[in-house]
Amino acid sequence: MKKFGALLLTAVVGVALAPAAAADHARGFTAIWGAAQHAPSDGFGPTWGVTGFDNHTLRQVVRLNGGGPALRIRLSNTYGTRPLEVTGATIARTDSGAAVQPGSVRHLRFRGDRSVVVPAGAQTVSDVAVFPVAPLSKVTVTLYLASPTGPATGHFFANATSYRAVGDHRSAVDGEAFTETSQSWFYLAGVEAVDASPRRDTVVAFGDSITDGALSTVDADNRYPDELAERLRGRKNVVNAGIGGNRVLTDSTCFGEKATTRFAQAALAQPDVRTVIVLEGINDIGFPQLGHACALPAPKVTAAQLIEGHRELIRQAHAKGVRILGATLLPYKGAAYFTEEGETTRDALNEWIRTSGEYDGVIDLDRALADPTDPDRMLPAYDSGDALHPGDAGYRAMAEAVDLSLL
Repeated sequence: MKKFGALLLTAVVGVALAPAAAADHARGFTAIWGAAQHAPSDGFGPTWGVTGFDNHTLRQVVRLNGGGPALRIRLSNTYGTRPLEVTGATIARTDSGAAVQPGSVRHLRFRGDRSVVVPAGAQTVSDVAVFPVAPLSKVTVTLYLASPTGPATGHFFANATSYRAVGDHRSAVDGEAFTETSQSWFYLAGVEAVDASPRRDTVVAFGDSITDGALSTVDADNRYPDELAERLRGRKNVVNAGIGGNRVLTDSTCFGEKATTRFAQAALAQPDVRTVIVLEGINDIGFPQLGHACALPAPKVTAAQLIEGHRELIRQAHAKGVRILGATLLPYKGAAYFTEEGETTRDALNEWIRTSGEYDGVIDLDRALADPTDPDRMLPAYDSGDALHPGDAGYRAMAEAVDLSLL
């Protein structure tokens, strides 16, 4: 108990951090939930992120893939154009929808104050709140944003419902004021638990929309990292660092910086990270076939270029003493951007992942989800319907394909 108390005392003050410095200030914490952040875009339709918030209360529900006796939240204004003023923030135990459990609302503080200003291009962490949580439990984080925020840093494809109300409702127990909904997250980049263990126990799933959980059931937490967390049941924490549409080698205005750029912050800077699982490259292969603005630029890539991109991720992970596992790309025959040439590139990349020995371990998702009668196509029982993204059963099969001893 003395060790835990000392840790709380040293960690109790939240500090505004530049992104590159975040990992240096995360000692004594473990990541139990996260969402990779990117710039707002209306490339796929209207989003609160483009205009931001003004006298709004934003309520977001997240399922924690780990637990702990006390926690803090991490807020990001990495892509903001002005300082972000958070007038107040609370955390509570989730009831249903926008409602929270009576008696569970806890006001969060930042350096002892209920409000905080996060500089543009930076992030901040709250002070530690003694708020015990169990693995796989849900919490509701509420932010009151009294002043205009400008464009909001966030995560577009949350596949979870967020709620908005006009005015200050940060302490509300019922959800009646929250009449607007979105399927994106805003500003909330992570939840971190106090951890006195010397072991590193966090697994980061890094990738694109298939890691992000696209087309899984909304609000059901059936993404493959969530299913993996259910298998681990608190023995290790799991953080989802997927971004829908992300690529290994090319930036996008809608889908974030390329993997080789964002890897350091989204994966390696996670508190307590031990292992990263990389599943990425299918969009590099397929996007040249699309005409959507979010897919541009869309240079044609070779297997050799993708392999070098993966090698860069391996180099970055090993330089930080982090284990890195390579996952083979799923079958995608029948998808909107499938071509035989692209299939040849996918096969070559997968063969390198399987046989090169450069990754610390391999998770063969290609073979786990392939249709035995046509291995270039996903098994129909696992397919969401677009021949590219798994459905709930497919995401469960992905998690079951992970050899837990590799973690």
